[in-house]
Order: sequence, then structure tokens, then C-alpha cells
Amino acid sequence: MPLKKGTKPPYGELRQSQLVGSFGTGAILDLPRHSVIVSGLEHWLGVNEPIKEARLVTKIKAMLDITELELFSAPVDPEGNTSPGPASGVTCFEFPEWFVTQDELGESRDGRRSRALVHIDALTDRKFIDKDNKKRTVVPVRFVRACRKGHIGDIDWFALVHGTDKSDCRSKGKMLFMDEQGATGDLSEVLVRCQCGKFTDLLSATIPNQKILGNCDGARPWLGLGAREHCKELNRFLIRNASNAYFAHKLSVISLPERDEEIKQAVDAIWDFVSTISGPEHLNFVKGMPKVAKALETITEQELLAEIHRRKNAVAAEQRPVKEAELQSLMAVKEEIGEDRPHGFFYARALPESVWGGPSRPWMAPIERVVLVHRLREVTAQIGFTRFEPPSSRTDGDLDLGVEMAAMAREAKWLPAVENRGEGLFLQFRKEAIAQWLSRLEVVNRLETLKKGFDLWKAEHPKSKREFPGGAYHLLHSFSHMLITSVSLECGYPSSSIRERIYDFKDQGYGVLLFTGTSDAEGTLGGLVEVGRRIHEHVKSALESGRLCSNDPVCAEHDPGNPHATRYLQAAACHGCLLISETCCEQFNDFLDRALVVETVGNAGLEFFTEGLVG
Repeated sequence: MPLKKGTKPPYGELRQSQLVGSFGTGAILDLPRHSVIVSGLEHWLGVNEPIKEARLVTKIKAMLDITELELFSAPVDPEGNTSPGPASGVTCFEFPEWFVTQDELGESRDGRRSRALVHIDALTDRKFIDKDNKKRTVVPVRFVRACRKGHIGDIDWFALVHGTDKSDCRSKGKMLFMDEQGATGDLSEVLVRCQCGKFTDLLSATIPNQKILGNCDGARPWLGLGAREHCKELNRFLIRNASNAYFAHKLSVISLPERDEEIKQAVDAIWDFVSTISGPEHLNFVKGMPKVAKALETITEQELLAEIHRRKNAVAAEQRPVKEAELQSLMAVKEEIGEDRPHGFFYARALPESVWGGPSRPWMAPIERVVLVHRLREVTAQIGFTRFEPPSSRTDGDLDLGVEMAAMAREAKWLPAVENRGEGLFLQFRKEAIAQWLSRLEVVNRLETLKKGFDLWKAEHPKSKREFPGGAYHLLHSFSHMLITSVSLECGYPSSSIRERIYDFKDQGYGVLLFTGTSDAEGTLGGLVEVGRRIHEHVKSALESGRLCSNDPVCAEHDPGNPHATRYLQAAACHGCLLISETCCEQFNDFLDRALVVETVGNAGLEFFTEGLVG
């Protein structure tokens, strides 16, 4: 991420994909010589490549309530380009502006190591000159203050030490020191001391809902000078490189063929015959009509009913959940015939049931279709960020905006995005099988327990708009984690690079998509498609492995509805069985319970898969 072409050595470099996520606008990162905060979009320099994805743009416009928006990739500084011209790259602003000396000053107190705490204005050529005229190297202080809205700034160290800003030590030029004892770095062992003798430990600054650090001043240093805004939040203590210092809010879609337009045209031709249909039970009365029968050769009954519902209820197709169109396209994929070669950004073929199903494989009975996605394209855009509280995804693929996001720019007319190419494997479940399973008394009682756990979690997060996903989602999500662990052993991709998309639409259908994708060719090596041709083996292996966990019976008997429990959103799930890398999971390892998938210790009667497994 060079600031200027030809700078030797560069200030620092990042991949384009890292600027859409972990190190995006507002993130704090350590470069070789500086600690910086990544600037807002107005300060990103150079020509960016446009990324076209109409569904994603429409969805973001609706979420952010804006009318103009484009997606671009992060700018690139061509390697080795030293020719004069406009700079290309991402500007960063130095942050924080307070530093501590690397070595001790010889003024230790009570056996503590003492280092000077100085402001950037007190440095000369980035060195601190002490009273003996000795130049001392400094490093950025580890501690800053921030609020839930993303605002961030330096701690007022004088006010923190003295308990008020009325002390005259600042005007008299008194020095501040950071005294440390022990090697743990625990905040209780770190003191901030003024030359006047007053001091305080940093642990006291971490007490929640206290005014020790004062009220937030709305500082937004990533947007440049004069970017403050009104804020009523209290400042909170933050370690600048901690994991809760930055959470990117991202939204992604899988690029699909223009299926919506095909559906619209087919329904337009038969609207006079189907406009009175109100449900699937009425479809049989018109299916025999020649025009309707011809239309159903190109679209499915589910797609027809969904389009009728949208027209009658004035629901625009682009306002649908981001996953709904994906599910419809995957369910409409044709069966694999001949030697068709992948082409375009999306290519998928359904595997004949004779390959993976049949009486000899009863454990596959609840699965209706297996689709091999030879080629897919995923587009991900960052729409904002938060601090302290991470974003959460709704089960329909949209973001839960219960937490107020910080702005990426003063006036965002474009957003950074990245496109990944990859492959995938889709399993469609039988609607009737899930409906029958949900009606069982044992399952109903289990879902009540899971709902109690969710209610306890919601009580601790009152501002969250997250909703209880229901039994079908718990089932599919838990199965997905089990399958990821199984296929990763043979597909050639590590489990941390295989991601999931759970499709839970009662009216449309149910399914699980496992996919992988990168910005280069490594996401299309064919490993997932190859294991998909033997998916029955991997499903059986996943189910049998999930029956017993190394932490059983503690894992299997965990009660998320117990007020004394801490894992309210997990039942029979732990690091020994279901938990996987959070980069793979669309719910950050929440809403998991393997007892709903297979029989576990002491949980007879809950399992969805009952046939063909070892007793």
C-alpha cells in the first residue's frame, strides 16, 4: 500500500482482498515504520477496476438508502513503476499520536520499568530527546479510546492520570511515564504516572459504562481533518491491535445467470391463466393447459409460484433476500449429460441420482439433488465497519444492522469490492423430509430449549435485530459443518478455505452450498467437484463421525437454555466436533447442534438422518 510511486522502501503493502475486510477503511495496522489508520475512500488514489454485479449494488442501495453507487476494486500500485505521474495506492494517516520510548529512562518506581509517554509534537526526527540530550527511539502506544459507533482517538493521558482536565501539569510541561511490572502485560501491572507524582493503573480505564475516559468527541481520523460528528457515546478503552478493534461489514452474492428475466418472460406469456392461483394446491387446475405446460418446460413450479406471489404482493425481485435467487438457480440446474465443458462465470450440472442415491445408500434418502458447481464467481463488497461489536448475518444472507456502522467516506458514491472465482458443491434437501422431522415431538421440545438459549443471548445483546433461525437452519448448518470437515480430508483444500451458504426458505426449498474461491486460479482446481461425484461416501463419513465427540458426554449434554451456561447459541457443539474456522461459517459458529443431525449420547429421537448408519 505505497503512498507514493517509487518510494524505497515502500511504507507497506497489502493485497487488494485485504482492503475489503481485515484492513479496510478505518482499520489500524502496523506498517514497517509506522502505526497508521487506513483512510476513507476519498483518499484512495489511482484508477480502480470496476466490478459489475447488479444484484449486489441494488441490495446495498436499499440497505444504505442511497441512489447512486458503483463497485470498484482497490487501487494497485504497479510493481517497480518509478515513472513520474499521479500516485496510486491507499493513503494512510499516522495513528495514534502518542508514543512510548523503547528503553527505560532510569526513573523506575517501586521496581517498575519506566518509559516516557510523549506526544508526536515532542519528537525530533521521530526521536525523543531526553534531559541528558540523548536520542531515544519511540514506538506507538498500544492503547487508544473508541466508541461503539466506530469513532476513535488518542486517550487524554493527562486527564486520565489526574482524574480531571483542570490540572496545570499539561501547561507546565510535566512529563508522563508508563511504568510496567512483570512480563505478562496485564493492565493491572501498567501504571500511567505524571511527573507531579499522581498515577493510575490502566485496568481502571477498562471498567464499562464509566466516564473515566470521558464522552466521545465523534473523531473520525480516517476521513481526514474536520470529519468529527456529534456523538453521545461514552469512550471505551481499546487496545489498538486487539481483535475487537475492527469488524468489517461485508455483503456478498454469487453471480448467477439472468434467471429472473427468463422467469418474468415465461410468466408474462401465461399470466391470464395463472393470475388467480393462490397456492400450490391450485396449480394442478392449470398445468394441463398447453401454454402453461410449455412454460413449465423452462421454469419450475416453485419459480412460477414465487413470481405469482411477488406480482400479487408488489414485491420487486431485486428486493428479495440475496440467497433466494441463488437457491432458485441452483435448483433449476440441468442434469449432467455428455462432456459439456465449463464456460462463463457460472457453470453447474446436477449429478444423476443413480450415481449417489438408491436403495443401497439409504442415508442419502433425505437429499433430493446433488449439483456440481464447476465454476462460480462471488462478489464481496464492504459497506462499513464497527468496533467492539461484530456484525451478524441473517439467515437469508442480509446483514443485521442492529449495530450502527461507521462511514467509509464522507459521501460514498462507490464502495470497494473484490471478486473471487471458485467451485462448489450443492445439496438440495427434500422439503417433505424436513417438514416431517420438524413435526416430531422430540424435535419440538429441543427447539424450545434452543430458543431459550437464544432468548438469554438476546437479553445480553438488546440492540441486536438477530432472530431465532428455527429448526431447519440449525439442522442444515450443523450438517454443513460436519460435511466441510469430511470433504476437506480429500478435496485438496484446507477446511479453512471451504465456505458455506445455507438456504432455508420454507416455500422455495432447503439446501447447503459448500464452495471455495480466491482472486486467482487456486479456487478452481476441481477438488470439490471431484469429491462431489462420491458425495455419498463423504456424507456417510460425516454423519458417522458426528455421532461421537471427544468431549462427550459433556458436549452432547450441553444445555444452551441454562442461565449459567455461556454458550447460549450452541447445543451439542464444540471444538471437538462442529466448530470450524469462523472465516468459513456464515454465523460465526452459532446455531449449531449435531444432535439434530445424528444420534448422539443420550439424545435418541432427535436425529434427522436415521437410516444406513453403523449401529
